[in-house]
Amino acid sequence: MKAIDRAVFHKLYAAKKPRAVYSKKDFLDYTLMIVLSAIIVVWSYGFGHIVSMAGVALCAFMLFTFMLRHGIEFSVPVILRKPQEILYMFVYKFQNLKPAYFTALGLLLLENVLIAATPGLPHHVELMRKIAYYLFYLHLLGITAYRTVILIDHLFKKELVREVLMQTAWQRAIKEDTNISLEIVHAYCTGVLTHIILLAPLYLVITYASFSVVFLPAVCLLNVMIHLQWVKVLNAWFYRDHWLGHNSEFEFVFLHGPHHDAIPSGLIAVAENGFVEGFLRHTLAFPGTFYNPVVSFLVYTYDVKIDIDTHQYIPGIFPRMHREFLGVAQHSTHHYGPIEPYSFGLKLDHPSVSEEFKKAYKRMPAGMRNSIELDEELTNFKWDNPTFRKILSLYDKYQA
Repeated sequence: MKAIDRAVFHKLYAAKKPRAVYSKKDFLDYTLMIVLSAIIVVWSYGFGHIVSMAGVALCAFMLFTFMLRHGIEFSVPVILRKPQEILYMFVYKFQNLKPAYFTALGLLLLENVLIAATPGLPHHVELMRKIAYYLFYLHLLGITAYRTVILIDHLFKKELVREVLMQTAWQRAIKEDTNISLEIVHAYCTGVLTHIILLAPLYLVITYASFSVVFLPAVCLLNVMIHLQWVKVLNAWFYRDHWLGHNSEFEFVFLHGPHHDAIPSGLIAVAENGFVEGFLRHTLAFPGTFYNPVVSFLVYTYDVKIDIDTHQYIPGIFPRMHREFLGVAQHSTHHYGPIEPYSFGLKLDHPSVSEEFKKAYKRMPAGMRNSIELDEELTNFKWDNPTFRKILSLYDKYQA
C-alpha cells in the first residue's frame, strides 16, 4: 500500500480532543442534540405522522436515560464555546465528498428534468411513489422487527450480557447493581431512533422527487454501477468521517457519540451512525439516498442488516457472529477499548482464515477487504493487541 498523507485524513481546524464516551458535563449539549433530532424527525416525516410521534417519544426517552445513566452537570455547551466548529463540520463534509455522490445526485436531477420534459410518456410517477413508500415502510418495519427479536434474546439472557460486559472495558459502566434491562432497552431505542433519523433524507427524496417507470431499467443499472464505484472508496471516506467523529469534540457530542453511548450490541447498529450523524451522512455523503427507490431499498436493507449482525460483540446472544469473521474484523476493538481503528477494520486476507472464507469475499474491493491497512499506515495500529485477544477469548468461552 502506497504512503498516505496524514494531512488529508487527520486535518482538523480546531483543537484535537479525542472522545469515546459521554459524561454528565455533556448534558446541555446532549439536550440540544436531542432537540435537533426531534426537529429533524418532525420536519422530515411531518407533524402527526406515526414515525414522527415514535421518533419524538424516543428522543424524550433518550434524554431521560442520559440523566439516569450519566447524571446532570450544567456547563457551557461546546456549541457556545466553539460555534465556529459548526462551519468546520460542513467544510469537512464537503471536502470528503466522493464522485459517486455527485453522480447519483446528478442522475436523479436528470431523471426529474426528463420526466418534466416528456409529459406524454407513461412515466406513472404516482405509481412509482406509491411503490417507493411501500418499500420504505417494508424496510423500516422489517429491520425493526429483526431488532426486536434481538432485544428479546438480550432481555432473556440479560445476566449473560452483564457477565460478559463486566469482563471488558465496559466494567466502567456495568456493575453488579446496574439495571441491565435498562441498558439493553436503551441500546434498542438507540438503534430504532438512529434508524428513523437516518432514513429521513430518503423519505424526503421519495416525497419530493419523481421516478419514472420508463427510465426504471436504465436508472437502476446506472445506480448499481455508481454503487460499485462508491464501495471502492467507502473505507477511505469512512475513515476520515469516523476520525472526525472521535477527535473533534463537537462532532463526537453532536454526531457520533450516541453510537458509543449504548452497549456494544447489534441492537445499536444502523450503518455506524449516531442520531444527527445519520441524517447528515445520508444527505451529504451517501449516494444511495438518491438512487431509484428499488435500488435504495436493497442497498439500505443489506447495509443495515449487515451492520446489526457485525456489531453483535456480546457472545452467546442472537445474532451470533461467526467466529472466523470476528477473527478478521477489528471493529470490536474500537467498541471495547482504544479508539482505533477508525476504518472498517477488516483483514479478510489474514493468513489464519480458510481458503473457503477468502473465496467468499474475493470479489470485495481491496480497499474494503483489507481496510485495516489505513489504520496501520496512519496510526501504527497493531493487529495483535490485548483488547482483541480478550474479545476472541470471550467468544471462545461463551460461544463455543
